[in-house]
Amino acid sequence: MSLLVVGLSHRSAPVSVLERAALAPEARGKLLQDAVSAEPAAEAAVLSTCNRIEVYADVDKFHAGVAELSTLLARHSGAGLEELTPYLYVHYEDRAVHHLFSVACGLDSMVVGEGQILGQIKDALAVAQEQHTAGRLLNDLFQQALRVGKRAHSETGIDKAGQSLVTFGLEQLAGGTEVDTWARGKRALVIGAGSMSSLAATTLVRAGIGELAVANRTVERAERLTQILTEPGGPGAGNRLRARAAAMTCVEHELAVADIVISCTGATGLVLGGEMVASALTGRDAPLALLDLAMPRDIDAAVHRIEGAHLVDIETLADASADAPMAADVDAVRTLVSEEVAAFGAAQRAAHITPTVVALRTMAADVVTSEIARLDGRLPDLDDKQRAEITQTVRRVVDKLLHAPTVRVKQLASEPGGAGYADALRELFDLDPQTVAAVSRADVRSTQHGSGQ
Repeated sequence: MSLLVVGLSHRSAPVSVLERAALAPEARGKLLQDAVSAEPAAEAAVLSTCNRIEVYADVDKFHAGVAELSTLLARHSGAGLEELTPYLYVHYEDRAVHHLFSVACGLDSMVVGEGQILGQIKDALAVAQEQHTAGRLLNDLFQQALRVGKRAHSETGIDKAGQSLVTFGLEQLAGGTEVDTWARGKRALVIGAGSMSSLAATTLVRAGIGELAVANRTVERAERLTQILTEPGGPGAGNRLRARAAAMTCVEHELAVADIVISCTGATGLVLGGEMVASALTGRDAPLALLDLAMPRDIDAAVHRIEGAHLVDIETLADASADAPMAADVDAVRTLVSEEVAAFGAAQRAAHITPTVVALRTMAADVVTSEIARLDGRLPDLDDKQRAEITQTVRRVVDKLLHAPTVRVKQLASEPGGAGYADALRELFDLDPQTVAAVSRADVRSTQHGSGQ
């Protein structure tokens, strides 16, 4: 089996295509189940963010895997296969590992170095585990990607090269003014109460806004967020923040009194239409700053043309993020990623041969047991001490004979091109493939149990 990733992102597709291809939360679970039900894939995980949709799978056939994952991606998203195909990219084996590690480090993000992607990778793994579609390979891969991403942020200056999408978006709205200066004392409306909206609300509060309304389809979630922001020790506790929760039916009213609006919901249609924004601007002199971080978009693109409204959305951010970040820090992360990919590949190749080595040692132990039983039949007068001494001697001889070749074969298997050593070992010792497979299945069950599946 081999790792395959099929996907599209802000680097390969225009925002309009990404919007149509966006996966609803319930669609991700169905896609995962369909992926592992299909013949080429044994494991699957979906990484879906505001600017990327990727399916990772452990497949036994490359071309069939690409065709199946592409078809499933189109089926469960809002875009047809013919529309998606020109923008899809495919990575296989080590290149797929390199891609995910680069994504985890923020090298492939719209804002290079942003750290929020680590939470999204963690969520992707959690969903795959909940759906029972992540086995040994994807558990190992995603957990290692998280470790690599954390290393990049702690050991290099990549954090200085970029910021979170929220901060970057607010900087675009502030137009060169420090965000803290620009936002201080303003009234803000955050639409949505998920992870991105929570980050947006926290960022605004820390920037010193004076009033915050959080609107959400489930008002209780909005209330929890406002409580967290204003409780003792919370980010808004020291600046006399006035915060309230609101139902989605109140958005039009809240819009009319807001200076800053950030929207990031999972809605499939527009949350703020052009007419609603134009109505909110009627009779007021102050401009309205809007940041749309949703995919598909929450705010009508027509708002760009409304006088008094300043809209920054994913498409705007994609254009603005073309500025090159700090090259030295990016190079340091690229070096780290290359080293980690090599180490991961070696570990996976070594793990691939382990079931064969275990099966070989099991077979040797069975031979020893059988021969000792024959000896008992031929020499029935042996006492327990003599039998134990002979048994220990035979086992010691077998262990010494197997030690050097099994250690060496693991070393050879961990090197590039070492995948064939497991097959060679099975052929040389005439190992039962079913025995090897049984060891592999036991390892997978152990991995799934340990990862919370």
